[in-house]
Amino acid sequence: MTAPTDVLRRASLEGLRAEAQQELGSVVHERLHGGEDPWAFMDELPTVDELVVLLLRADLFDAEGGRRPGSDYARDRRMLGEIRAAHPALSDTIDGMLERLDRLRWRAGDHASGDPVARSRAVGTSADE
Repeated sequence: MTAPTDVLRRASLEGLRAEAQQELGSVVHERLHGGEDPWAFMDELPTVDELVVLLLRADLFDAEGGRRPGSDYARDRRMLGEIRAAHPALSDTIDGMLERLDRLRWRAGDHASGDPVARSRAVGTSADE
């Protein structure tokens, strides 16, 4: 198995950003060529740095023997921490991604929780009903 630092240092951050920019350009071109309105899809595309983080995360999964179904929250946080350590310039991007991950996890936890207030928010009823 390859060490995370070897995987994460496969290219300079500038090279990774150039690769991500090229990939995003290809996605935009394909969608425009397919007749999509850029106003309808540009907000859903990741930033260049977000795509760099996602590509590095995919490399880490590959180095660990591939992505297993149901990747857990702790593993995602660990991998993002490894990426941050290898590329400190991505810290702000990783912080934003972790915040969204935490928010999504919190919402998902509410729906599955035994908390009647959280459940009532999920279905739009009062906890006292």
